[in-house]
Amino acid sequence: MKVTIKDVAKEANVATSTVSRVLSNNPRISEETKERVNAAIKKLNYKPNPIARSLANNKTRILGVVLPNEADVLLANPFFINAMKGMSMYAQSKNYYITYAFSKNEETEAENIKEMTNSHLVDGVILLRVRENDESVKYLKEINFPFVVVGRPECPDEVLWVDNNNFQAMYKVVNKLIQNGHKKIGFVGAIKNLNMSKDRFKGYKKALEMNGIKYDENLVIHKDEFKEYAGKISCEELLENNDLTAIVTTDDLIAFGVMNELNNRKIKNIAVVGFNNTQLAQYQKPPLASVDINADKLGYQATKLLINALEGNDDDNRHYIVNTEFIERKSFI
Repeated sequence: MKVTIKDVAKEANVATSTVSRVLSNNPRISEETKERVNAAIKKLNYKPNPIARSLANNKTRILGVVLPNEADVLLANPFFINAMKGMSMYAQSKNYYITYAFSKNEETEAENIKEMTNSHLVDGVILLRVRENDESVKYLKEINFPFVVVGRPECPDEVLWVDNNNFQAMYKVVNKLIQNGHKKIGFVGAIKNLNMSKDRFKGYKKALEMNGIKYDENLVIHKDEFKEYAGKISCEELLENNDLTAIVTTDDLIAFGVMNELNNRKIKNIAVVGFNNTQLAQYQKPPLASVDINADKLGYQATKLLINALEGNDDDNRHYIVNTEFIERKSFI
């Protein structure tokens, strides 16, 4: 027979309302009472009904995650898988659940967010991308709905966010290439209006400037998607510069496309660097040098910031910077 909250109350010799307050960690309940109730819960192996608890305290303990593309694209890009892993780990540790919504474009993303917030089915929202003039961020701020952003927003003092130092990470990579003797360094990025893309591009340009190398727009290509074919096409365009010696990219998938094109042409003297350090990077030919952005930590810390805010544990720390690490492999010539 299923154990109920009444059974726990009877075992602990308290009211059912007291058991509810203990389950919600109400600070007004004494430690002695908490211990007695928790002992009864453990003895009876009581499992609280999450739906009933949600109705009682007007909270769902569900977080809505807005993913920026369709499922097939999502599964092709390991960044999102790793970020989702980190989110799930922290949410589970705090007895929260996660629901996902897939967005084909900015319009469907806005629709998903409005549906989530208007239905009262989620307590907070996690955005996995942030753009310049981001309408989703603007809307969530206007309705004062709890949310966190993975990526540096344009209003960093006004919202919760986590990110890497993308400017610094790319700056270090390009600077290291220059120290190795490279002067003609190509850049391949995607989705220019993402703040992450903008920061990495700025890091590339700054490293050239600080080393006295003139910026050449003919060595820079921006595509619309983080996909292999974008890297392949970009590589074809860049190879028109015969003296090119290195190519940096803003994503491993793009770098894979670049390397495939170089391999097809049997070109072995051009260095290639990716971003995200996906599992497949080490199995490329040659193994791909890449910047590990610790995507799982980005998801973990984003969820932590949001849950802290939802539970009133908010402090002065409204953002978190996750460290990156350059993984040097054989493609870094």
